[in-house]
Amino acid sequence: GQADSHEAPQHLSEIRIILLGGRQVGKCSSGNTILGREEFKTGRKTYCVRRQGEVAGRQVTVVYTPGWRWKWWAPAQATPEHLKQDIRCSVSLCPPGPHAFLLVIPVDSPFTENHRRSVEEHLELLSERVWRHTMVLFTQAHALRDTTIEQHIEGAGEELQRLVEKCGNRYHVLNNRYRGDRTQVTELLEKIEDMVAVTSACYFSGPGRVQEEAWRVQTEDLRETVERCRGEIEELRETVRETVARHRETEELRETVERHTETEDLRETVERCRGEIEELRETVRETVERY
Repeated sequence: GQADSHEAPQHLSEIRIILLGGRQVGKCSSGNTILGREEFKTGRKTYCVRRQGEVAGRQVTVVYTPGWRWKWWAPAQATPEHLKQDIRCSVSLCPPGPHAFLLVIPVDSPFTENHRRSVEEHLELLSERVWRHTMVLFTQAHALRDTTIEQHIEGAGEELQRLVEKCGNRYHVLNNRYRGDRTQVTELLEKIEDMVAVTSACYFSGPGRVQEEAWRVQTEDLRETVERCRGEIEELRETVRETVARHRETEELRETVERHTETEDLRETVERCRGEIEELRETVRETVERY
C-alpha cells in the first residue's frame, strides 16, 4: 500500500542540543560521544561550552551547562546564582533555540525523591515548557550489564519513573565507553527528530522573561569584561611607562658611566704623555751634558 508520509519524521539538517544535569554525571563524555571526537574537556567547569560538528549528515550543536550538586543532592536554592544564570543563558547559545534538552542521569547511582526534586527545580529555571523538549539521557551504560534500560527504570523505583514520565517517556542510553558505536548516536538523533515531529513548537524558545534575563546577564557580563579589559590595558600601559622610565634611567646611567670611563681614559693618556715628556726631557738633558 501507499506509505504514510507521517510514519517517518523528516530528518533535520540541523539539530541543537543542550546537556543538563548534575556534576560528574557524564555530560562532557556524552557531548564527545555525540560529536564523535574530544570537544569537551572532562573536569568541573563553571561556565557553558558550545561545540559543533557534522554528525550522521546533520549539523549538530551541543551546549554543555555546568552541573549542580548531584552525589549529595541539593535544591536549586543552594546552587550558586551564576550557575543558575548559565543554565538560563544556555538557550541563547544555540539560536533560535534548542531542539532538545538532554537530561543526563547516570544509571550507576541511586535516584531518590530529593534527586527528582532537584532536577525539576533546576530545569524549571527555564520555565515549565522545558519538559516538552526534554529527554532523559542515561549514562554509565556499562553498569547495566545484562539489564535492559526498561528493567532498570522499573527497578530503580517510583521517583525515576515519575521523572521519565514527566519527560514524555522519552529516554536513550549512551555508552560513552564505546564512542566508535555511531549507531547509538544516530538513534539518539532520530529520537530527537521524533520528539520535534510531535511537538507544536519544533524548538524551545524561552519566555520573554527568561530571554530578557539571559540577555541582561550576557550584557552585564560583557560590560564587566570590557571594564576588566580596560583595567588590564591601563595596568599594561603603566607597566610600559615604568619600563620606559627604567630604560631611560639605565640609558642615562650607561652614558654617565661611559663619560666617566672616557674621562678616566683621558686622564690616563695625559699621565702617560706627561711621563713620556719627562723621559724625553731627561734624555735631552743627558745629551746636552754629554756634548
